[in-house]
Amino acid sequence: MKKFFKPGPNWLLIFIPISFALEAAHASEPLIFFSAALSIIPIAKLIVHSTEQLATYTGDAIGGLLNATFGNFPELIIAVVALKAGLYTMVLASVVGAILANLLLALGLSFFIGGTKHHIQEYNPASARVYASMMFMAVISLAVPSSFNTLFGAQDVLRQESMLNIGLAIVLLLGYGLYLFFMIKTHPEFFKSNKDEKDEHHEDRWSKGLSILMLVIASVGAAFMSEVLVGAAEGTGEALGMSATFIGIVFLAVVGGAAESFSAIAMAQKNKMDLSVGILLGSCIQIALFVAPLLVLLSLVVGPQPLHLSFPRSQIGALFFAVIIGSLISGDGRANWFKGVQLIAIYIIIALMFFFIPDAI
Repeated sequence: MKKFFKPGPNWLLIFIPISFALEAAHASEPLIFFSAALSIIPIAKLIVHSTEQLATYTGDAIGGLLNATFGNFPELIIAVVALKAGLYTMVLASVVGAILANLLLALGLSFFIGGTKHHIQEYNPASARVYASMMFMAVISLAVPSSFNTLFGAQDVLRQESMLNIGLAIVLLLGYGLYLFFMIKTHPEFFKSNKDEKDEHHEDRWSKGLSILMLVIASVGAAFMSEVLVGAAEGTGEALGMSATFIGIVFLAVVGGAAESFSAIAMAQKNKMDLSVGILLGSCIQIALFVAPLLVLLSLVVGPQPLHLSFPRSQIGALFFAVIIGSLISGDGRANWFKGVQLIAIYIIIALMFFFIPDAI
């Protein structure tokens, strides 16, 4: 627990009371937004650390699933809060942005930071190929309702489009369940590390009760701060001249994905690239096959109207390019710092594109 209070991201927790004070004082929305965003970073880090501690009791397979699930928890909360507010453009952009941030920015930073410390880092190429094939399936699935809306959006097919999205959501959730069964139960060897990795959790190990308690506290904190963040998001975009799409794809995605990014970069520094790649690519798959369809079903209950996975052409195109490039760069099972530079550069190029294009394109 002493490490928790050392200088670092945990000191950003001071922005929790600052955010509420700014909100009570009716301060400018950009100030509230960025203050809340900074406060979510240590909360996300705490979620990851708690799940890593729980993994020492549950085993690597279940622990990895917990890491991916709770690592995406802030993103899911942010999306649900935006869903309740009817900010559907921002919700869809945050889904795309989360995948792009993990696949390009966070993976690029992991390759770069790990590569500056280790000349060549190796990981299991078989698992990378499985991740890549699942990502291609996910992007194609997300492109179907988008194509339907583009072709027939002007016609009176609203009921059919809603049924298509609900059916697609159910299929994606079933596909994700079978993927977990394949990963954990029937073919775990595809996801094993190429080298033995020592367990380092014996130092300063938390009890199971403390791990669960901290996970619950962090999850509640993420829920409260996400509501403040989303509440100020629209006004921040207007004040800074940014579109709702850019706010969702860049700011909300990077803040919501801070948990898995911190975890993956830390593993890369320790030369545990199987864990680093597994966290980030596994998170991308979970967002596309679990979070996105879950939001469709939740919109039937909490949203003002059903959410359709009808992404603009620019977002679908960016996803296709990101998956293709990410698969090419990560598919050989070898990482170095220059591969990281390539991924980061592509992310910046895509982010710049979304800064300048209108929401509807």
